Amino acid sequence: MHRFFCASKNISKDKIIISDKKQVHHIKDVLWLRPKARVVVFDEKGNNYTAEVEGLTECSIVLLIKEKNNGLSVKKIQLTVACAIPKKSKFDDIVDKLTQLGVDRIIPLKTERVIVKLDKAKETLRLTRWKKVGQASSQQSQRNALPVIEPIMSLKKLLMQTRDYDLKLIPTLLGERKLLKEILFSLQPKNILVLIGPEGDFTDEEVGLAGKSGFISVTLGDTVLRVETAAVAAICMLKYALG
Repeated sequence: MHRFFCASKNISKDKIIISDKKQVHHIKDVLWLRPKARVVVFDEKGNNYTAEVEGLTECSIVLLIKEKNNGLSVKKIQLTVACAIPKKSKFDDIVDKLTQLGVDRIIPLKTERVIVKLDKAKETLRLTRWKKVGQASSQQSQRNALPVIEPIMSLKKLLMQTRDYDLKLIPTLLGERKLLKEILFSLQPKNILVLIGPEGDFTDEEVGLAGKSGFISVTLGDTVLRVETAAVAAICMLKYALG
């Protein structure tokens, strides 16, 4: 069955109203769904609904709920990635890929070597776009909940908010580094935070500050990776090592 996102505010006890213009167009004019067609809808709270198309208008799709279940299972591990913002629209791809890989929280990161400079208005526009990318990727990958995508944050501010993580990793090209399998061999982390640096890596000072905040420097291999590649590689390695 086709799968769609709908905010919980548009879901009542027995009906769902999809009013997003792009989704309405996709359902009516691309998929050609008609009354009685069955679909799956999920919301930001992890609820899943099996529903039936009841009515279609130019502005909305009305669905009749047939079954509801909480699709959120208790996850053993929560994954957060704080990633430096690369040039152009590459952060869109990072959000897309990390969403597909099941990352729970994504934090766009400003570091000393981040080239992209955004004013408050542009930051708000980018965040809105990234959330839409996360929503579309969640639908495509059949996630039961949307990833949390935070507003852009400075590295120093982030380091002040990391007490609740029981494993904090910083892939870097600097200094002494460990292999992920060495770190995870004797650990059973529940809440992991991974920092991904910009083109040119973190500065010595930033790596030092992260180390003082409990981050472990790790290597992702012998080659130098682009930002978007490093983000995906780190999560793939983690998920493989954690089983």
